Amino acid sequence: MGVDLRHGGNRQAAASRLNCRPSQLLDASASLAPWSPRGFRMPRTAIRDYPDRAQTSLRQAMAGIHGIDPDAVLPGNGAAELFTWAARDAADVGVSGLLAPGFADYRRALQCWNAPSIDVPVVLRWDHPGPLEHPSMAAPVAWICNPHNPTGQLWSRASLEPLLATHGLVICDEAFLPLVPDGEQQSLIPLVEHHPNLVVIRSLTKLLGMAGLRVGYAIAHPDRLNRWRGWRDPWPVNGFAAAMTEQVLLPLGRYQRWCRRVQHWTATEGAWMQRQLAAVPGLCPMPSSANFLLIAGAGSLVPLREALERSDRILLRDCRSFEGLGESWLRIGLQSRRNNRRIVRALREELQRSPLA
Repeated sequence: MGVDLRHGGNRQAAASRLNCRPSQLLDASASLAPWSPRGFRMPRTAIRDYPDRAQTSLRQAMAGIHGIDPDAVLPGNGAAELFTWAARDAADVGVSGLLAPGFADYRRALQCWNAPSIDVPVVLRWDHPGPLEHPSMAAPVAWICNPHNPTGQLWSRASLEPLLATHGLVICDEAFLPLVPDGEQQSLIPLVEHHPNLVVIRSLTKLLGMAGLRVGYAIAHPDRLNRWRGWRDPWPVNGFAAAMTEQVLLPLGRYQRWCRRVQHWTATEGAWMQRQLAAVPGLCPMPSSANFLLIAGAGSLVPLREALERSDRILLRDCRSFEGLGESWLRIGLQSRRNNRRIVRALREELQRSPLA
């Protein structure tokens, strides 16, 4: 099998391809916090009993971190499942506008329902990470990613709010926003109560460094979420994942401390990595507010990425799955300082051996 370009974080497939153990790989193709919460106890009922189909306590925990009504929250099997139901609603409204480059899973979700879409090009040169003004979108449905994946641009709430008056449906993916210092100031969650055409989708994968847990949630008008419940499987979030998530989110003070820790890491490591990569000949790291950096190369970066896999056991994100990007782009997920040094050192050494054309 070839390289799966649709998503990063496939360490098992990479290990099989490279004939090594997954634990030997440094995975900077996925953008996760470098540590995960520990020390939690799992109640026996989380495994023995069927999960609560109403997800009452989980919804309450999720609603509590935002100070909103639990009826406006719907947990899901990761954000990906929730994109699928948002896309079904989008199919009924009309054509979807997708920023290009952009996260490929929106297109996957729309294809489930044969929903039409158009690409809205993003200018691939900007001089600061944001908040920036979001591009206009001439389509009935606007798909927003804030901060934007893969560029890391942070869109201002002031530029997003007018879309609610001009679009039949606005779907805002805020998966990376909790990792951004002061990012919540740009969130659309406070607007959901008064805008039934708004859906905000969050992921806990990135913030908690727990991609295997597969838990996300949607915030929207209760009527919309009740409709989604009627479409989905009976138990989309298993009992283990629900119990673990509740312990992570409660008490609220512990969750807030975790967010501050991650946001400090994003700011510190992002600035350090930006400076280091800017000094590597042939590489141009773009300004980013998120926990990843989009890198432009002077030539094709595919040989460089493949060399890091073979020689250094480092996985970087191939960007060819992002509409509008090609071989001259890579995305690097921030790691611990030690591992960030390892990545920079490997890049320098490989480029010294084989400079970009």
